[in-house]
Amino acid sequence: MLFGVVTGPLFDAGYFRGLLSFGTFMLPFGLMMTSIASKYWHFILAQGICIGLASGCLFVPSVAILPQYFKQKRGLANGLAASGSSIGGVVYPIMFKQLINKVGFPWATRAVGFMAFGTCCISYSIMRMRFQPKEKRKLIQIAAYKEPAFVMFAVAMFLGFLGFYNFLFYVQSFAIDAGIVDSSLGFYLLSMLNAGSTIGRILPNFIADHTGPLNMLTPAAVSTGILSFAWIGVHNVPGIIVLAILYGLCSGGFVSLPPVVMASLTKDMRDLGTRLGMIFTTTSIALLIGTPIGGAILNNTNSYLGVQLFTACCLISSSSIFAALRISRTGFLLRRRA
Repeated sequence: MLFGVVTGPLFDAGYFRGLLSFGTFMLPFGLMMTSIASKYWHFILAQGICIGLASGCLFVPSVAILPQYFKQKRGLANGLAASGSSIGGVVYPIMFKQLINKVGFPWATRAVGFMAFGTCCISYSIMRMRFQPKEKRKLIQIAAYKEPAFVMFAVAMFLGFLGFYNFLFYVQSFAIDAGIVDSSLGFYLLSMLNAGSTIGRILPNFIADHTGPLNMLTPAAVSTGILSFAWIGVHNVPGIIVLAILYGLCSGGFVSLPPVVMASLTKDMRDLGTRLGMIFTTTSIALLIGTPIGGAILNNTNSYLGVQLFTACCLISSSSIFAALRISRTGFLLRRRA
């Protein structure tokens, strides 16, 4: 996502097919290199560099191209597109676990690479830019930082994603360490979460087409923060399963709606790719430091309580700024589209 500061302007400049080609090649290449990696720095190059660059080249353009085709049903289109990653979050871990026990790590990783290459090829054969730019675009649009709405949105995204992924990183180890589940059931908690997230990415986006994306993003962030607080009180199997599913369901909107909100905040759609890249670059910094902060809290306290509170406070702070942004644009009238 940090690479979004480059891929966004490149998309706006008309290099969509080039970005898609690079990502379609580099993603399976990184996975194939991972399958033969034998040293730590091999994994850094294959997973961190190759797959990281590929993801950056695929993610921002795939999101930014949707407003060119959809206006009335933009939210639903974005939700359906975003649901692909949550479906992958269900399929890939289960697929990898089953294969690694039968064919070992190298071929299990290659199988994932072949599948990723196939899905990328389908996207490559279908996706086209509808409108080609007629002028060069700047790498960073400084004027955006003079807009209060853009700055508020960027800060809210940073705070939200600073805490968001701590739940995904630590819920399994929490459930196992607390003796709530064994390692077998614990493995499937993330698949359950992603299953809930599939619905959570489609339904709020569908409703957002009628109510406005910011009117859905704010309660999605609030409910995700509340569930993070609820995480503190979960101590049994039904509770942790329900929590994982609900977290996926509620956070689906929090993850998938930001591009739609950004489109509504952007007056000139020719700048959307650049602005999305700027937002996701900011967000990527939060993603980079958020889970290590959670890990440091866990190591220093030997308790998950600090991680849970950190996650919840970040999300509630984010939702508060989203709410302030919504009020600044439309006032306190709840029925007004935002």
